[in-house]
Amino acid sequence: MASNEINIQIPQTLDPVYSNMIQIAFKDDEFTMMFLHQIPVANQAKAKAIVAISPIHAKKLLSALQKSVNDYEAKFGDISTDHHAEGKDVPALQGYS
Repeated sequence: MASNEINIQIPQTLDPVYSNMIQIAFKDDEFTMMFLHQIPVANQAKAKAIVAISPIHAKKLLSALQKSVNDYEAKFGDISTDHHAEGKDVPALQGYS
């Protein structure tokens, strides 16, 4: 294993989570992301996971997501966001500033 590789251990009991909505909040020392599964017909959403990361890791996540989206679009074509209002799917959590 190269020195920059990390051995990732995934417990067999860890189930994948599907999320079609995210809420993001931040304060001076962390970003908190709440991954939700929105049920449009019932006009409700169920929290599936809450993840808090440092501002440095948030910036690294932004970069990694941008690279992944670019790679995806190079392989499969542009991702259309026309059917979503700008920012509609990313409301802020209450209680953070």
